[in-house]
Amino acid sequence: MNRIVTIQDISCIGKCSLTVALPLISAMGVECSVIPTAVLSTHTAFEGFTFRDLTCDIQKTADHWKQNQIHFDAILTGYLGSIEQIDIVAQFIEEFGDRGTLSIVDPCMADNGKLYTGFSEDFVKRMAELCGKANIITPNLTEAHLMLNLPYKEKEYEEDYIKDIAVRLSGLGAQKVILKGIEFADNFELEQKSVKGTKEKIGILCYDSVTEKFSWYFHKKMPQNFHGTGDIFASVLTGGIMRGLPLENAASLAADFVCASIKETLSHPDYNWYGVDFETCIPYLLKRMNLSMEHKCSITR
Repeated sequence: MNRIVTIQDISCIGKCSLTVALPLISAMGVECSVIPTAVLSTHTAFEGFTFRDLTCDIQKTADHWKQNQIHFDAILTGYLGSIEQIDIVAQFIEEFGDRGTLSIVDPCMADNGKLYTGFSEDFVKRMAELCGKANIITPNLTEAHLMLNLPYKEKEYEEDYIKDIAVRLSGLGAQKVILKGIEFADNFELEQKSVKGTKEKIGILCYDSVTEKFSWYFHKKMPQNFHGTGDIFASVLTGGIMRGLPLENAASLAADFVCASIKETLSHPDYNWYGVDFETCIPYLLKRMNLSMEHKCSITR
């Protein structure tokens, strides 16, 4: 069984970060170790949440693991609350990134054209440096523009512009880029013939800088956004890759699972506003994953 470690906070209520990463990655048949960076009573969309910083424990945990010669097949990082945590995680990737360990960085710091509260330009710069140490990065369009020091564009772009953003992101150092939250203002067919009619859809672009291959995936845009869906995407992506799925297959599985979780949530009139009902969609996730793995095997035989 493959073993990964994910480094991010615990929001005790709110369905995000470690409280989605641990159950989802484990359900997908991958051992999931954790390093909590902080403990919050709820996620930050609630008012008056408590916060306990665990920065001082991260390196101590890493040192103990090194003493016991523990190896990880992948490292997944999520929300990091300070530049100090970014620096510690960068060192962690260097220390544990041997023997083919895959590193996946989700630069959780911005959305909808704005940085999250408490982050600065220096934080963006250091996050870009951390992305340069990763094998795979999963920024949304806001994070991509910030790390590349470009003015933010919303929908008023075309295919070549988005592909150029992905190529520039790979220039930070990561071999593979998954660019999220792509919405085109016009309804047109992309280079990839299987993607037609992008209007009122939202999607992702996968780019491999070694093969120079681009892969698009779009689905219908959901009528409402929820906190934690980016963490769910990164978790399912990581689990899929660890189970042997190609990058674009793991990414489309992650996108579809997020979509299914939102649909499930909205089907209940008394749904919780603070997170999606991913738990009841886990059977769907496993069925989809198994079908993808069977299809992959039938192709390679």
